[in-house]
Amino acid sequence: MSGTHKKLGARHKARKRAVDFLFEAEARDLDPVALTSERSDLSVKDDSVAPVAQYTVTLVSGVAENLDRIDQVISSHLQDWTLARLPAVDRAILRIAVWELFHATDVPPVVAVDEAVELAKQLSTDDSPGFVNGILGQVVLVAPQVRSAAAATSQRAQETDSETE
Repeated sequence: MSGTHKKLGARHKARKRAVDFLFEAEARDLDPVALTSERSDLSVKDDSVAPVAQYTVTLVSGVAENLDRIDQVISSHLQDWTLARLPAVDRAILRIAVWELFHATDVPPVVAVDEAVELAKQLSTDDSPGFVNGILGQVVLVAPQVRSAAAATSQRAQETDSETE
């Protein structure tokens, strides 16, 4: 390994754990938020279960709350392919990255994409990093509009809330 490989930080570990939870929840047909919460509770009682980072919880709940929209976005960028045909681990990685691109305003888009590609290298097939990078390279282009629309919507909601109080 060359010196360019940086030490993987806490956020990277949190993303990897979120991929694990989304993957496991899908495989076992469980609610990913409930699974994450269960593991989090278990980690308090059982030292052999690693604590669940707050960012992992944020990612899993963010993906779960926005799943239909996230899947629509991913599907719209798949040429001659369907979301269901992707390896489950790639689906989980893409879902997390798309959620981050659209909602995690503290994560620069290039970081969300790089992290997803890195996770694909670690967890998936040889073709996955390039595939994930290609899909997210397209999603990055629409992310700013989605973010500003979401910000405008939440701004309007806050204004409406303060008017009704």
